[in-house]
Amino acid sequence: MSESPDPPKKPRARKPKAKPDAVPAPAPEPEPVARSRKRKLLRWARRAALGVVGVFFALILLFSFLPPPINLYQMSEAVRLGGIEKEWVDLEDMAPAMARSAVAAEDANFCNHWGFDMSAIREAIAEGSNRGASTISQQVAKNVFLWQGRSWLRKAMEGVLTPVVETFWSKRRILEVYLNVAEFDEGVFGVQAAARHYFGVDAKDLTPTQAARLAAVLPDPKRRSASNPSDFVRKRTRAILSGADTIKADGRSACFEG
Repeated sequence: MSESPDPPKKPRARKPKAKPDAVPAPAPEPEPVARSRKRKLLRWARRAALGVVGVFFALILLFSFLPPPINLYQMSEAVRLGGIEKEWVDLEDMAPAMARSAVAAEDANFCNHWGFDMSAIREAIAEGSNRGASTISQQVAKNVFLWQGRSWLRKAMEGVLTPVVETFWSKRRILEVYLNVAEFDEGVFGVQAAARHYFGVDAKDLTPTQAARLAAVLPDPKRRSASNPSDFVRKRTRAILSGADTIKADGRSACFEG
């Protein structure tokens, strides 16, 4: 008996293919580390710059009525010499000849400029030097808030600070601070200490000649002496005495003697 053939197999129903899930959008690539560090550095630099500006502005306002206690150069000299001589004295407690002598010696147009003597700067540029171009206002900005030495950074900061000082301080205050922080001999700062050091008197008792002698050593106090003047200092003293009389007569001392 023959075997019956197997019944034909039914084709399997194909399962519908599952639709693939939607492909997620690629995650944003992380910001490069270098760029992130640069941004952080720029943020830090801006904050630091604003902090420095705030400190300088606060000091300018504070020193408009309080004596600056000490500056960077005085601190360095105190360390080097083991101490310095300095004593604050108000402008009204100085001999009037002292203020006139300092202006005649260092900045005859002090009352007529806003911190920079442009005519002196142009003359110095024409001569190829910066001698005589620095005003009393610039020297105050440097001596009180900055450091000594020649560098573009210091000059740039001095250029920024000078008009701010001129804005918030009176001319009389600028000159008062200048005469109290200027160096008159090695380790001797301010008119009061200088008057006692050289002549054994207080600043209010200085004669016109003594005041002119002190002003004559201001550009180079470590190599000039007011009590033992060289021929150059004597000649400069006579010129300062004449200049002090001139600025009094023509009104260029009015801003600090009023």
